[in-house]
Amino acid sequence: MKIEKQGSALPAGLLSEGSARAPAAKASPAPQQPGTSVSLGSTATQLDKMTASMANTPVADANKVAQIKQAISDGRFQVNSGVVADRLIQSVQDLITNRQA
Repeated sequence: MKIEKQGSALPAGLLSEGSARAPAAKASPAPQQPGTSVSLGSTATQLDKMTASMANTPVADANKVAQIKQAISDGRFQVNSGVVADRLIQSVQDLITNRQA
């Protein structure tokens, strides 16, 4: 899938300092017309808070990973091939369904 960039980058002053976004390309912002204003609203604030909280959440449970590593080292870890196969098939079905939508 190709994603094409449309429009121009936001001026750096519009991005919050704590934002995880890459800095905008250094281009001079478009001149503003007198009386022009922009309001992002509460949804943007909520999205910013969610982004910040997700950034501080670990991707994996370190304790669970340590337990699995120890089980593998001890030879106690067993793979249920039926469950693995079922979940693999379900993942492929989900991908096919999403691609058709």
